Amino acid sequence: MFKHESAMLREVKVERPNPAYASMMQEQLGGGNGELKAAMQYMAQSFRIKDKEIKDMFMDIAAEELSHMEMVAQTVNLLNGHELDAEKSAGQLETHTLLGLSPGLMNASGYSWTADYVTVTGDLCADLLSNIASEQRAKVVYEYLYRQIEDKKVRETIDFLLNREEAHNALFREAFNKVRDTGSNRDFGVTEDSRLYFDLNDTKGKIEYKDGVDTRPGSFNPVQYTN
Repeated sequence: MFKHESAMLREVKVERPNPAYASMMQEQLGGGNGELKAAMQYMAQSFRIKDKEIKDMFMDIAAEELSHMEMVAQTVNLLNGHELDAEKSAGQLETHTLLGLSPGLMNASGYSWTADYVTVTGDLCADLLSNIASEQRAKVVYEYLYRQIEDKKVRETIDFLLNREEAHNALFREAFNKVRDTGSNRDFGVTEDSRLYFDLNDTKGKIEYKDGVDTRPGSFNPVQYTN
């Protein structure tokens, strides 16, 4: 069940319109590492999860990502301003010719959002590792966006979203620690081949077996959070 509240997760403001930067922010609205992609991915993955605690966590984060999407959309809306004039704005042409300045479900290049961005395997370990990487990529994009704007209000919004992505990353890492020996990881590294190392920098083609090496995917150190 979903419930909508009129108040946003966090109020967003801008110091002044900036249509060119609004086009850049579109990446986190409808791009491959954006908020809509994250929300749809975590929700779709949750449908097969049997662990109730982890399933609820996936849905909670998915719902929060929709709130982030709302924040990004409102930021884009404020940055676009109210002047429907593509020649003066230097913003996205689609915004001026098709959407009437409305934030669109597209990336910074004007390409429409697609479900192809969403990764679902049905294997909890694989999906968690994918989500950890997704959150890290989202952080990278927000960091790039932060460096390219001097607007203090926009920076405050990006800073908040960056910190929330890190919180999600830590939650997914903690969940992975819980299930790391299940699913596709259960029989990982049980044969001699898992310890085989090909030294391709050696002209002799040296092959070694690494004894005593734990070949399973490493666990992540738990992170303590305080509200």
